[in-house]
Amino acid sequence: MSLASPAPVAPSIDPAALRLSVAPMMDWTDSHCRVFHRLLAPHARLYSEMVHANAVIHGDRERLLGMDPVEHPVALQLGGSEPALLAQAARIGADWGYDEINLNCGCPSDRVQAGRFGACLMREPGLVADSVAAMVAASATAARPVPVTVKCRLGVDDDHDYDRFRAFVDTVAEAGCGIFIVHARNAWLQGLSPKENREVPPLRYDWAYRLKRERPDLQVVVNGGIADAEEATAHLAHADGAMLGRAAYHTPYLLHRLDVAWFGGQLQPRAELLRAMRPYVEAQLARGVFLKHISRHLLGLFANERGGRAFRQVLSEGAHKPGAGWALVEEAIAITESFAQPAVQDA
Repeated sequence: MSLASPAPVAPSIDPAALRLSVAPMMDWTDSHCRVFHRLLAPHARLYSEMVHANAVIHGDRERLLGMDPVEHPVALQLGGSEPALLAQAARIGADWGYDEINLNCGCPSDRVQAGRFGACLMREPGLVADSVAAMVAASATAARPVPVTVKCRLGVDDDHDYDRFRAFVDTVAEAGCGIFIVHARNAWLQGLSPKENREVPPLRYDWAYRLKRERPDLQVVVNGGIADAEEATAHLAHADGAMLGRAAYHTPYLLHRLDVAWFGGQLQPRAELLRAMRPYVEAQLARGVFLKHISRHLLGLFANERGGRAFRQVLSEGAHKPGAGWALVEEAIAITESFAQPAVQDA
């Protein structure tokens, strides 16, 4: 398509809604996980696992797209590189009630390379622009048009040219995308595993900051390597938001601390937050969901606290057993809290 004529522009997102978000993570950020994170952080923006456009179109949509109303605002992340298919999937996602459609331009796995999507798209800005324009146009036909955003890297392999990165963003922005989530590392398509791609390439937050300075009309969210509240807060001085990934999953109470610090309210005890999830858990159990599929997302709640290891152990060892229910969660809480009680001194 030609970008000579003005392209449709996707709806924007309230800046406050971009301040705190949880990254889309394969095998982690399913609906159970997102419900838990929503209880911890009422103001955070949540993201689905990446779903390929073909799966959205032809697969089991209830399994792939199903969500609980409490999750909103929640975004659907799509993978793919065919504009027509991405457009169709974006429209489906909008009709299913997602608040944002996000295009993955950052995943470096072998599977996405074979399918010519994910991080490979960093080298095809014209194709990404065509895809975004098609997705924006499709979203505009939905009952409730939603923003179309892009999550990208800084470059691929030995692309260490800021101007090339900015040119990618400019090309995609001209197609109607005004929001970029920047995982501030390169993606290595050869020689590094997906796990190593999240750790080995050096972080260059300054590129994301510079993009925001030079393109102030764009909304820029920083992602990658954010491990604690201090780091997350520091990014807000230079960008529109901070997106947490592994830290949000392995130490989820961090989300609660940030939500309270940035949006107001009072810190709630971990056990009280967890007990708020009981109605959801029991409703899922009544539908035939096994506790282990939910409890695996809860294991880090008491991370770095006394009794945190016992909490993980009780849930890990018991949740897979037949009949495991909320009583096991209460048992884990009780054992954990017993570690915090002062020892009784003999007279």
